[in-house]
Amino acid sequence: MKQEFTRRAEAVERAALVDLHRAASRDLSDRLGLELSEAGGALVSIARGHPTILINRVVGLGMDRPADRATVEDIVKRYRDAGIERYFLQLDPSAAPDELPGWLEQAGLERYHRAWAKFKRGAEATPAVGTDLSIREIDANHANDFGRIAAAGFELEDSWIPALAGLVGREGWHVYMSFDGDVPAGCGAVLIHERVGWLDWAATLPEFRRRGSQGAIISRRISEGIALGCDAFATCTGEEVAGDAQHSYRNIERFGFRRTHARANWVPVG
Repeated sequence: MKQEFTRRAEAVERAALVDLHRAASRDLSDRLGLELSEAGGALVSIARGHPTILINRVVGLGMDRPADRATVEDIVKRYRDAGIERYFLQLDPSAAPDELPGWLEQAGLERYHRAWAKFKRGAEATPAVGTDLSIREIDANHANDFGRIAAAGFELEDSWIPALAGLVGREGWHVYMSFDGDVPAGCGAVLIHERVGWLDWAATLPEFRRRGSQGAIISRRISEGIALGCDAFATCTGEEVAGDAQHSYRNIERFGFRRTHARANWVPVG
């Protein structure tokens, strides 16, 4: 069962990353230097216009089929040719073959100090959440507000705002926002793919924090997902490390998610 969920969770995360590329207009895609390709069954996501590991990353290597040394070398070459010096090659614990980590080292990659933990919950009801903010699913009228808040929360340049805004209204996506009166305060999205809800792009503006925004938006995404037929939910965040409070990690666990596994992040040496 764990292996089945791992693959379902990888599939919905992959779909979310693909959709971010597709949500960008052709002109915007060119400006951001977006490029999406496959290598040995893995998804290779490139953004030349911004060195963010949220976009510049590889998922699924060695999962659908065993990887080989040539594929590893090809992936490294794609990023090198794109002029990208920092990216994540995210390796699931189930990735095959056993020689894969050694090939990554030989290709000039090393294991990053923080892995990304993945979480699962079922379709149980969520706990009650108290907040003085109102929570609403948004449409195109607030798409730019979503892009603005999400970009700020994930330290993306303003050039990413239109791409994030493009997720609003896309098939399978539901985007929620907290409001102080009519003023946007926070946001969070869920992609429903093959009955799994993927929680993504959660952020709150600093001046509205500690008012229950994120808890209420997590709860709303789960309850709406259940109503739309989800039988499981998945999300991820960076592992807890010394000196990092990891509020998102604790928030995720507070709403019934349980850590299932962690993917090692491999990065270029230096």
